[in-house]
Amino acid sequence: MIKRLSGLFLLLSICSATATAQFLYDYTTIQRIEIIFDQPNWDYQMDTAKIGTDTFIVASTVLINGIQFDSVGVKYKGNSSYDSTYAKNPLHLSLDEFKNQSYDGYTSIKLGNGYADPSMIREVISYNVLRNYMDCPQSSFAEVFINGVYIGLYSNIESVDKKFISAKFLSSQNAFFKCNPIGNPGPTTKCNLKFINADSSSYQNYYELKSDYGWNELVNLCDTVTNTPAALSSIIDIDRVAWMLAFNNVMVNLDSYSGVFCQNYYLYRDNDGLFNPVVWDLNMSLGGFPFAGGGATGMGSLNVTAMTQFPLNAHSTDPYWPLINDIFNNAQFKRMYFAHARTITNEFLSTLGYSVMANYLQGIINPSVTADTNKFFSDTQYQNSLTTDISIGSYTVPGINNLCSARNSFLLASTEFNYTLPDINNILVSDTFPKIDSTIYITAAISNAGLGVYLGYRYDNDLHFTRIPMFDDGAHGDGSAGDGVYGVSVTMDAAQLYYYIYAENTDAGMFSPERAEHEFYHVTANVPVATAGQVVINEFLAVNQSDTINENGKNEDWIEFYNTTNSDLSLFGLYITDDFTNPTKFAFPENTIIQANSYLIIWADEKNTTSSYIHTNFKLAGTGEELMLSDLNGNVLDSLTFGPQANDLSWGRCPNGTGNFQVLPSTTFAKENCPVGIDEISIYNGTIEIYPNPAHSQMTIRFSEFAKSFTICDITGRVMLSASGGQEVKLDISNVPAGVYFVRAGSSTKRFIIN
Repeated sequence: MIKRLSGLFLLLSICSATATAQFLYDYTTIQRIEIIFDQPNWDYQMDTAKIGTDTFIVASTVLINGIQFDSVGVKYKGNSSYDSTYAKNPLHLSLDEFKNQSYDGYTSIKLGNGYADPSMIREVISYNVLRNYMDCPQSSFAEVFINGVYIGLYSNIESVDKKFISAKFLSSQNAFFKCNPIGNPGPTTKCNLKFINADSSSYQNYYELKSDYGWNELVNLCDTVTNTPAALSSIIDIDRVAWMLAFNNVMVNLDSYSGVFCQNYYLYRDNDGLFNPVVWDLNMSLGGFPFAGGGATGMGSLNVTAMTQFPLNAHSTDPYWPLINDIFNNAQFKRMYFAHARTITNEFLSTLGYSVMANYLQGIINPSVTADTNKFFSDTQYQNSLTTDISIGSYTVPGINNLCSARNSFLLASTEFNYTLPDINNILVSDTFPKIDSTIYITAAISNAGLGVYLGYRYDNDLHFTRIPMFDDGAHGDGSAGDGVYGVSVTMDAAQLYYYIYAENTDAGMFSPERAEHEFYHVTANVPVATAGQVVINEFLAVNQSDTINENGKNEDWIEFYNTTNSDLSLFGLYITDDFTNPTKFAFPENTIIQANSYLIIWADEKNTTSSYIHTNFKLAGTGEELMLSDLNGNVLDSLTFGPQANDLSWGRCPNGTGNFQVLPSTTFAKENCPVGIDEISIYNGTIEIYPNPAHSQMTIRFSEFAKSFTICDITGRVMLSASGGQEVKLDISNVPAGVYFVRAGSSTKRFIIN
């Protein structure tokens, strides 16, 4: 089974272990952040900026776990948690605001002040639970000092920025919104995805655009959510929505879409064209925010009993929560939502996981909290915060253990948790190490699934799962008809196949694994690993100023490999390096396949590798250096040494794949480096025009002279389409994922973008 990160189970496994490395979001250790201002009135400047332009004030020095940074941007953040009279306000540090610098690749640091949380752990514990079920920020604790004075203990939460989005959704250039009202939200004026009208300006007080474009996409989303919910699955990731709403409900996280203001989440539209919710701001989870809302004017606060008995179908018929309406108005979506709520309850509440985690986290922070004279509660209130309900102004914050214990009892007694569930067992794959393009059968023994059984599958982590029915008819590798064994065939189209099973009856649904779609099973294809002579370094660009851009829209150095054989080959187990003395500097990921007689591009830019794009942990030196491809046993598949490089001029092999390296007249990104004869040149040597570019649903390719054929490749060199040409070709690209692509005809290439 593939696991993204199991925060609860990870915690249980490290309770008896000692952390061996300091990491910014390691919640088993406390970070130390020291801020030094030269300005004697830094607090006044920060308050003024917060109330006014919301700009960063420069700190002369910031030390993070002893590592020093100069000229760092610092400002106050927060709404109800900020007040100019507080000695301890929430902070936002921007390491690269005035200077190009980062801590372990992180440039934005968000620090919460523990406002309205007597336990001081609500935010960290909540993110660590949520991480088991959907992508969300990492979290830890930090002691913050300003000009040598200890300000207090803060929660340290990973920023939901383009770095986060790129790592989770493998792109960062698409529509991206923070869903928090710019002004004060109200019961009917909030970011609830309710359609207002077709004018995007009507939405700009409720949603904050974090990308270069996207307002029309947001309006279309709101229109679908409100007016055409039957099309909901074509515009938003239903499974992530179900996990978000289930988490909000089970954990009584009401400062969220599920509460009165429908806020504190992000939306990102991925390359498959689906919006994905990302939960944010959990400092008032676990009953810390009591305002559930209801109707057009509902603003009353819930008492502790009402929190523990918050119904699973809250807001399911209230038009001011249209996304919840849509989930409950679709019988399958509703069953998925209840299944996810049941999983969270069983894994976190019923197991007393909340108590184990709460005691562990408070044990870590106790000395820091005791020394924090600026915290919002007394030492006694903090020490009793797990078992005592504490009043805050007009409402009461429940003790974490009190809330979770009573909430567990209420949910386990609910009608929705007591239906007869489908039972999924004995999941088998007919070939556990299949060849590429072969057919395999996936089967399972399933009972109590009168409505249907489904296989969800995909071949890449940047794709959404496709769900197809499984059969008990004796014709799908499932044995005999009616024997309770369901099966379906799938073609092994890639090096990895990811899958899960979902079964349902009229009352309930069940996933296997239960954390699907966030976790899933997988099958690895039998692909031989390349050996010497089969794959070569074919071309590289060491100074990319204005050449090809990567998936993040950046001009970065790249290396091209070429498969000289007629078979697909794996690069897993091989290494690429720019230092002959360190041959295993970068290891190719498990799912790295280079197709027969084709190309593979990797980016040498020190960025994070994703399932679709490989980024090495080194850059290429424009002054010259080395490149070597080798295996773990020290066998060198290919190597070269190069000298100083010119801007946007690559070195490549001529002839392609076998010749010596030379400076190429122009880069030949993922295509033939040098024409091998007059026939190839004569096929097509004209210009290519593409419009519109960027394109969205349709595009036109126009050749300046007749082209016999052309191909379209993605940014890795993978051929997406081969077709006969002409002089003008119109293509429907509405189902093609957003990204960078290339049209090639003969010796001519034209880049285009789909968004």
